[in-house]
Amino acid sequence: MASQFGESLLALVFPSRCVLCKQELRQSLVGGICGDCWCTLESWTGSVCTRCGLPLAANVDTPKFLCADCRRSGYPFDAARSFGVYGGSLRAAVLELKFHGHEGLGTRLGRLLLQPWMALEVAACFEGPALIIPVPLHRSKERERGYNQATVIARGLWRTLRDLNRAASFRFERRFLVRWRSSAPQSGLSLHARQENVRGAFAVVAPERVEGRDVVLVDDVMTTGATASACTSALKRAGARRVAVLTLARATPQFPDLAPVCPSWNPARRPDCPLAAVDRRTPPRT
Repeated sequence: MASQFGESLLALVFPSRCVLCKQELRQSLVGGICGDCWCTLESWTGSVCTRCGLPLAANVDTPKFLCADCRRSGYPFDAARSFGVYGGSLRAAVLELKFHGHEGLGTRLGRLLLQPWMALEVAACFEGPALIIPVPLHRSKERERGYNQATVIARGLWRTLRDLNRAASFRFERRFLVRWRSSAPQSGLSLHARQENVRGAFAVVAPERVEGRDVVLVDDVMTTGATASACTSALKRAGARRVAVLTLARATPQFPDLAPVCPSWNPARRPDCPLAAVDRRTPPRT
């Protein structure tokens, strides 16, 4: 509450503009996003693959339903979930965080990961303290960008758990997993090319601290799962017991980005507004 009051005061003294709709911010900065835009960051409420979390275009009533990829070969991680589909305002927010230096935005967005975490059945099996580990950038890329977007997202999740008095069950560790080999950007590559691009790119620097531990692996976007799989393989070689992957968004061709970035929206019309749910420090509905 004190932080939000301070941000509101700063917004009045030093007016700035929403990073999405460019309207002047007059209340809480919310990581640089106005309240209207924040409430358009919609979570996915439809059916998903129970293993990899892929959003499904049709409702599925089959218990423990698996998508074609999970039935065919599966992934090394135990489960994955995303807050929403990579499109509209959520996509715009991720791109602002990733390429335009809005580090504070990442911490706020990370708080949204509480919802997919609570939706994971495997979460009930995790034994603490579980490790919250961000997908690392190569040191040259992190130096160029100034920060790792996955790290600030993971920190936002950790702070939310701490505010809910769940900190004893988790430890935020950003240096256990490293990306020792630089690779080309994954965007535009085929599944096979993505897998080859990150093969052997990650390593655990302190295997004794990972052995026998449960891990929450955090990233901004999951597309084919190649990066998450490469990270998971490194963690499991080091002895990690379970690995659950949490991302802000899931990119899939089933849901092309057709939504407007920030329509004129009154947050009061959205009873499930993630801003209200998370800022009250109570778990959002799943």
